[in-house]
Amino acid sequence: MQDALRDLQALLGSRVTAAEVVREHHSHGESYHPAALPDAVCFPTSTEEISEILKISAKHQVPVIPFGAGTSMEAQVNAIHGGITIDMREMNKILRISPEDLQVTVQAGVPRKQLNKALENTGFTFFVDPGADATIGGMTSTRASGTTAVRYGTMRENVMGLTVVLADGRVIKTGTAARKSAAGYDLTKLFVGAEGTLGVITEVTLRLHPLPEAVGAASCTFATIRDAVETAIEIIQLGVPVARIELMDELQIDACNRYSKTNYPVAPILFFEFHGDSERYVSDQAETVKNIANDHHGTGFQWFATPEERETLWKMRHEAYFANLAIRKGGKMFTTDICVPISRLADCIVESKKDLASASFPAPIVGHVGDGNFHMSFMLDPESTAELAEAKALEEKIILRALKMGGTCTGEHGIGTGRKKYLPIEHGPGVDVMSAIKLALDPDNRMNPGKMVEPQSLYENR
Repeated sequence: MQDALRDLQALLGSRVTAAEVVREHHSHGESYHPAALPDAVCFPTSTEEISEILKISAKHQVPVIPFGAGTSMEAQVNAIHGGITIDMREMNKILRISPEDLQVTVQAGVPRKQLNKALENTGFTFFVDPGADATIGGMTSTRASGTTAVRYGTMRENVMGLTVVLADGRVIKTGTAARKSAAGYDLTKLFVGAEGTLGVITEVTLRLHPLPEAVGAASCTFATIRDAVETAIEIIQLGVPVARIELMDELQIDACNRYSKTNYPVAPILFFEFHGDSERYVSDQAETVKNIANDHHGTGFQWFATPEERETLWKMRHEAYFANLAIRKGGKMFTTDICVPISRLADCIVESKKDLASASFPAPIVGHVGDGNFHMSFMLDPESTAELAEAKALEEKIILRALKMGGTCTGEHGIGTGRKKYLPIEHGPGVDVMSAIKLALDPDNRMNPGKMVEPQSLYENR
């Protein structure tokens, strides 16, 4: 590592550091997983510099860990084997805005909010919204989604092309500016969600969406969480083109009321957003949703017509993370990320909520239920090994139930280290294929090692 550090200093000068305070900042994301310090942190400004960093990594056989905003939930940025962390913050340029093609190309370190500010006055926007002001590269690497995915898709559907630096320093470009292609393997999709284990993403071309002419939002309260979820299921099954359907249970509502100074009824609530080309179209969607909710004992259907009201609503939703941290002073969040087929969602949530009835810690529920995705936030005492063990056992029970229902161990947070053990259960022999791909692109296991899968050679030797 010392030889690698000398080469990095010759390349980057003061833009590489081994200072402990910087290394500590880059040793963790937002998860409960233990922090792990890198040996050095680099701040490159170009794809060419990252290529040289990867060549230094190859020469001295040291790991490389890409780092965006540090908001990952499954230890994707933790340097569990030390090595070189590549902080992408200096690669924050908007490279090309092409409204006529509904595309934008950015460097990977561009934060989501910066991108949408740059798109102001174009008539277009980028709708993928994971809540945090994550970088586009980080969102691509974890295949992020969020509240608007029910209508506009996840990063999988919105990434059109990439520039990627491979483990040996080679630079490749995937995808084209065309809206579709049948040329060869889909390398773009290979790197979307790979969590930096196959290469470092340096540039991303994204699909843009027109801003809707009319927007509305609403909320509806339910007596039971099953009524709320079955309402969401029927809305999706009937093809109502909602832009968002978000669920909060009574514990989550209470936490958000306290933190965000709102006054919603302390009961399961669905929050909706509607997009359309006219006020009439939006109001017709809302009326359809209201009627469906009434059939499932929904009450207090509330309409939010002004931008200010909608901003307050979604600000409250996005503050759920901080509201949960405030439930337990000094607490640490351990979050699940279950996603199941929409037809099984009500059963999965109801049964999972029963599992938590006797838990020794609070566990509010929030969910992107239009996608069949929900999160249970276990608020733990960070000093209690017993609570952590209890949380892990509960998570495993909930994940295994979801897998039996045809679901997945993670809908949007990714694998990292936390859900690595569930991949063989979910994918079976498919994990061997993933390991073979890892071996082909990263035979030395230097790219974010210990995350996702091991190269096939290591996997077979276990």
